[in-house]
Amino acid sequence: MRLAELKGTYDTIYSLGDLCLPAIQMELNDLRPFAGPLDWMQSQVLPDVIRLLANRFAGFMDYSHLEVISKATDKLYYVKEKEYNIYSNHDFYTHNNFPPELNAYPEVKAKYDRRVARFLEKAATSEQILFIRTEATPELTKQLTDVLSTLVAGSYRLLVVNHAPVAGIVEQDWGLPHVCAIQMPNEEVWQGNNHLWKQIFQLIKLKEEL
Repeated sequence: MRLAELKGTYDTIYSLGDLCLPAIQMELNDLRPFAGPLDWMQSQVLPDVIRLLANRFAGFMDYSHLEVISKATDKLYYVKEKEYNIYSNHDFYTHNNFPPELNAYPEVKAKYDRRVARFLEKAATSEQILFIRTEATPELTKQLTDVLSTLVAGSYRLLVVNHAPVAGIVEQDWGLPHVCAIQMPNEEVWQGNNHLWKQIFQLIKLKEEL
């Protein structure tokens, strides 16, 4: 799928990792009306994300699956979700969590339960969804779309952005249904490609909710 074919109006847009970058860019371009389950997580192992989706998030963020690894900052802990190898560094604050106990867990779990429920509801009811994943191979992307096709009742597209030593946006023909794969420069991925993300998102509109 060519980049131009992403143009359209979507019911919703979701980040599927691997870091916070897709969510940040969605927010910068006014395409993020609510948070998704993986927006602020580190989910770099794509097979585990695929398994998470295939399991419909069963057991995700259960207390027994959580382990404090270190401090992410002076204010936040870096916490591993061991079942799916996903990491949080935006949820558990140092002022109200005292490892090994995560005292603020109930409110964090409730937040993720809401996000998961919304994700599954949107997947079941939306006419058109756009998913975005940074860093993926063609083989794993095929597995990802196989699972997405079981979750999404309507139509969807998947934008895969890989970072590489390129000068601008490079489109890649992976020959996969639903998938647009591109490369972006890898020198400064957090802010250096803002203009390129803006160029992509100019093609995208969100359907206004009544």
